[in-house]
Amino acid sequence: MASLSPLVATSWLASRVRNPGVRVVDCRFHLAAPEQGRTDYSTGHIPGAIYLSLDDDLTGSSGPGRHPLPPAQAFRKRLGRLGIGTDHTIVAYDSGDGAYAPRLWWMLRSLGHPATYVLDGGWNAWLAESRAVTTVEPSFPRAEFGGHPDWTGVITGEQIAAAGDGLTLIDARAPERFSGLVEPIDPVAGHIPGAVNIPYADNVSESGYFLTQDALQRRFEPVSGKPSLVVYCGSGVTACSDLLALEILGRGDALLYPGSWSDWCTRFR
Repeated sequence: MASLSPLVATSWLASRVRNPGVRVVDCRFHLAAPEQGRTDYSTGHIPGAIYLSLDDDLTGSSGPGRHPLPPAQAFRKRLGRLGIGTDHTIVAYDSGDGAYAPRLWWMLRSLGHPATYVLDGGWNAWLAESRAVTTVEPSFPRAEFGGHPDWTGVITGEQIAAAGDGLTLIDARAPERFSGLVEPIDPVAGHIPGAVNIPYADNVSESGYFLTQDALQRRFEPVSGKPSLVVYCGSGVTACSDLLALEILGRGDALLYPGSWSDWCTRFR
């Protein structure tokens, strides 16, 4: 694929959706109703799409924070059993809010798989353009998913605490959670000292498409030229939307704090 952007359009995917070298992954999920994403997938999905759940597939059973990364080796084996291999181009999609597909995009990139993309506009854009939909769940032969033996591009709470002012921290949560006005999930409200708030939800337009590069540049201008960028959110999921935006802006060196506020507020505050 010629484009260096982490996004692909529905027209690009529609012309390649039956290409054996492409794997499509449905990442729709609802925090308030964890099984709803799988139900949505069973009701209708992009032809050939495999479903991966945030809770069951993209999160480990133990580790810092509410959504710790799974062991890298176990995750690579899981992908291989589903028929996703090192040679495949992978396109992830969610409902179009950019909340969940970037998590898979980041995980695959972290393991050294550059041919990974997010469908711009997601499922809603696919429907709006009257693309083909199916309820058939695909079955692919086992594949070998290689890559790095462990996650790369990550930083721990201990490393952040030790670095002091040497890092530029980006908080991807909603402004009211960043400011500590409300905290619906974690036991403590607030943010990591020194962090800048760039909410992930504002990376996409009302129609669910990611903003243009110029618009994203304006959003991230306070931090885009600074060294040592670290992004966090509540539990290391929606932070990946900000990481995708930074990738578009040429800052693919930004790190993810997987434990995020759910880890920090219980161990480091």
